[in-house]
Amino acid sequence: MNYNQRLPYLQFGFTGGAAGWLGVGIGGFLVTVLTLGICYPWAVVMTYRWKTKHTWINGQRLRFTGSAVGLFGMWIKWFLLCIVTLGIYSFWVYPRLQKWIVEHQELDPTS
Repeated sequence: MNYNQRLPYLQFGFTGGAAGWLGVGIGGFLVTVLTLGICYPWAVVMTYRWKTKHTWINGQRLRFTGSAVGLFGMWIKWFLLCIVTLGIYSFWVYPRLQKWIVEHQELDPTS
């Protein structure tokens, strides 16, 4: 028996549209550029809230529970570690950011 045969049947859906994504993209870009990257965590949270709001798994909506304030502290720590290590730590930033994003997603029990 292969791996796919052991998994229960899952049904995924996505309902987002171009206009919403454009608005989130422009908002995230402006927040990041106008603050010289300091408020990038707010752009990340905006993006993932939009994505999860429009994602469905087996009829339940996905929900993003992370906050920009929660990510901001880690973002500053990662930024300082990149400076101290002359950029070497940047290889660890993306996986850590993805880990944080995944850990702050859940199925919305109210959907």
